[in-house]
Amino acid sequence: MKQGLKIFGIVLLTAAVSAATTIGISRSLKPSVLYGQSVVQQDSTSLPMAYARFSSLPTAGETDFTLAAELSVNAVVHVKTTYKSQRQQISDPWLEFFFGRPGTTREMPAQTASGSGVIISQDGYIVTNNHVIDKADKIEVVLNDKREFTATLVGTDPNTDIALLKIDASDLPIIAIGNSDDLKVGEWVLAVGNPFNLTSTVTAGIVSAKARNINILSTEMKIESFIQTDAAVNPGNSGGALVNTHGELVGINTAIASQTGSYSGYSFAVPTSIMQKVVSDIRQYGIVQRAILGIQMQEITDQLQKEKNLPTLQGAYVANVIADGAADKAGVKEGDVITQIDNTPIKTGTDLQEQIARHRPGDTVTLTVLRQGKMLTLTAELTNRAGGTSLVEKGGDALKSLGAEFKEVDSAVANRLGINYGLQVKSLSNGKLKTAGIQKDYIILKANNRVIRSEEDLKEVVDNAQQASQRDRVLFLTCCTANGKVHYFAINLDE
Repeated sequence: MKQGLKIFGIVLLTAAVSAATTIGISRSLKPSVLYGQSVVQQDSTSLPMAYARFSSLPTAGETDFTLAAELSVNAVVHVKTTYKSQRQQISDPWLEFFFGRPGTTREMPAQTASGSGVIISQDGYIVTNNHVIDKADKIEVVLNDKREFTATLVGTDPNTDIALLKIDASDLPIIAIGNSDDLKVGEWVLAVGNPFNLTSTVTAGIVSAKARNINILSTEMKIESFIQTDAAVNPGNSGGALVNTHGELVGINTAIASQTGSYSGYSFAVPTSIMQKVVSDIRQYGIVQRAILGIQMQEITDQLQKEKNLPTLQGAYVANVIADGAADKAGVKEGDVITQIDNTPIKTGTDLQEQIARHRPGDTVTLTVLRQGKMLTLTAELTNRAGGTSLVEKGGDALKSLGAEFKEVDSAVANRLGINYGLQVKSLSNGKLKTAGIQKDYIILKANNRVIRSEEDLKEVVDNAQQASQRDRVLFLTCCTANGKVHYFAINLDE
């Protein structure tokens, strides 16, 4: 890539309102750019010519977006989040080494942030991005007609950056959900949201690309297959609607590519093909049912094609097959190229990832694979992360296996210990915590490196750990004792 090309960062779009709580993750993008102007030269020699008859081509339609805007703007809401004042821990390695105390703390002011959301049901279900509401202590929703509601968090999926909220209301305006698979590159779309707290903002652009993986999510099971557009979006657009010219929802605006944090030409949205499955799972099961094929794949590059003597540049190359996984049992081999799933063409690894994400454990899919120049058709029964085909239960039952009752740490204890969050062990029975050496009144500060403020936080961590591969189903706890010492525990959830 030439030295003159600009490098952009990928930025999640939650807007800071007060002391900023926006979440940003960046990577390098090196977009191709064209300098100068194209020049058409005319040859004086007379040559026979044939002109394309434009009337024979399909028409793109009029670029009048008023109907689409009217159908969508009232169903897009302003999501405001509040984060309690916190004490920032100042590390003191000497205190921690000799006395087990983490150091001193200082009070931090309360923080607020905002984003957008989309009403998907008349009784108050709202889709937004997980990063808009992540770790918020209070979530408020402001409708386009200025009514305000306190929202309940129904569930989240960090793997797709989708969250589902619920407000107590009825007869709300909704957006019809369209089929993102039908979107075509070059098609007009609208972005509707609340950038910079400017409510009900509508911008227009075209679909620049589909199935775009920008490596912005940091979770182990992340699923990225974004719709890329050039519709202008900015901080605050996160969780807002991407709609087609019929006013149908086709995506949830999530990120931008930018050097400054503001719009610079690229924006990315989670397609409704992924969003609908995630929302359906959260509503029905309380947790996303993630299906696993059981392979490690690799994008087919020109270099890989030559190295492996592959007859195609399209498809998902199988770099490794997980033993006893769905693909292994179906007969998939290392070196295969997956070209179709259920008759849907697979051009890249991102396509494969998106197609599998639409399924649940126990579903059966038909794989078309290319092996040594021959096409084979295989049938695979998808599994959960534990290797079974049953649906995964939400973490309430999993907490029972820990053998403890919990309560949020009260302010008196928190002030004495110099902490401002934690989940205190209220009582213990025979279970994993007692076996590991955790005692009554210990305060869980972190689980698997996530701050624990409530029982719901711990449930979510246990949920994620139980869905992990067998070697990863471990709970790492950071606990504070009654005298302020910090201890660390590792609990095998399978034992």
